[in-house]
Amino acid sequence: VLLALPRVKYEQRKKILQQIRLLKVGVRVLPTADQLMRGTADASQLQEVDIADLLGRDEITPDEELLNQDIKGRNILVTGAGGSIGSELCQEILRDSPKILVLLELNEYALYQAELTFRRSSSIPIVPCLGSVHDSALVKNLLIKYKIQTVYHAAAYKHVPLVEENPLEGLRNNALGTQSLIEKCIEADVSSFVLVSTDKAVRPTNVMGASKRIAEMIVQHTARCFPERKLGIVRFGNVLDSSGSVVPLFREQINKRLPITVTHPEITRYFMSIGEAARLVIQAGAMSRNGEVFLLDMGEPVRIHDLALQMIELSGLIPEKDIPLQFTGLRPGEKLYEELLIDPAQSQPTKHPRIFSSEEPLPDAKVLQKEIGLLTEAVAQCDLSSAIDSMKRLVPEYNPINGQ
Repeated sequence: VLLALPRVKYEQRKKILQQIRLLKVGVRVLPTADQLMRGTADASQLQEVDIADLLGRDEITPDEELLNQDIKGRNILVTGAGGSIGSELCQEILRDSPKILVLLELNEYALYQAELTFRRSSSIPIVPCLGSVHDSALVKNLLIKYKIQTVYHAAAYKHVPLVEENPLEGLRNNALGTQSLIEKCIEADVSSFVLVSTDKAVRPTNVMGASKRIAEMIVQHTARCFPERKLGIVRFGNVLDSSGSVVPLFREQINKRLPITVTHPEITRYFMSIGEAARLVIQAGAMSRNGEVFLLDMGEPVRIHDLALQMIELSGLIPEKDIPLQFTGLRPGEKLYEELLIDPAQSQPTKHPRIFSSEEPLPDAKVLQKEIGLLTEAVAQCDLSSAIDSMKRLVPEYNPINGQ
């Protein structure tokens, strides 16, 4: 079945796809209007079903004033610019007409691919920089040389099981890397800073989530010390089709006729399209004033088992007959259900209906600085026990047992 409905809303597309599923036939679609706008597809291409169609969630028209506020005519730095969220942020930033865009990325191939893609679609000056947020001299030079005004900090290790296996490096990169970067941003008079965070920072059950909560606290503390700067934090859940997520894994398994691996039959996750996530990060960042934590409305949770079944059926295959499902068990630090990001008791609405603001607790400044110092020392000495102890004192709600 060929689905040629590029302008039909996601909610309607979902209903159509649910009816087609009953026919047990393969489906190919023309690209969506969002894909055409982002330049990630050609109108003549037939594609697999866009996973966003299965969510049935339509993006609210972005607020152009918020999109342009910290970008138009300004000098921008994006860290982790070659990653899934970082590269999508860059695509959106280039559409919002910055003066210059500096890409900071540790992975050489990811940086090469990102630069190649951006130069094809934009004539705005782009500066690719290979390096890490830990390299203080490099970061300082970039901020001063290119007179950076707005920073989007998307660089992070995000894969939960890998960070569980490499906790010191996760803490060093996600928490202490943020500390190093924001210090240089303050020294260089950067006026706007946005930390891209995660729903896994809420009552974390893994080191990745705890390391991101510490990064949030560092930004909150810096905002308290420098109230004249715009420093903000944006938390959201899983992004469809991002690197390391289940969707590309399932797609590869289906194409190779391999069993689809799901950790647990009841596991659920919140999902958002990558384009909507990037635009909401920019809009939330524009509303930041003094270290607020912004929460994105992720819609309804998705049962991963159901997502796998839909992907198999819309490929024209029959679950368990053509493609079996295997349940592999929850991995270390993995939750069965992600925390609900938006708690009505703690969250306040903003001018955007899908962005909420939350006042998050913060330790006393002296206590926080002392613990960050102890964490820095423990990581530098590869002292895992002391580093984890420090992490637990900084994030007392961390509970690795919750994931089971």
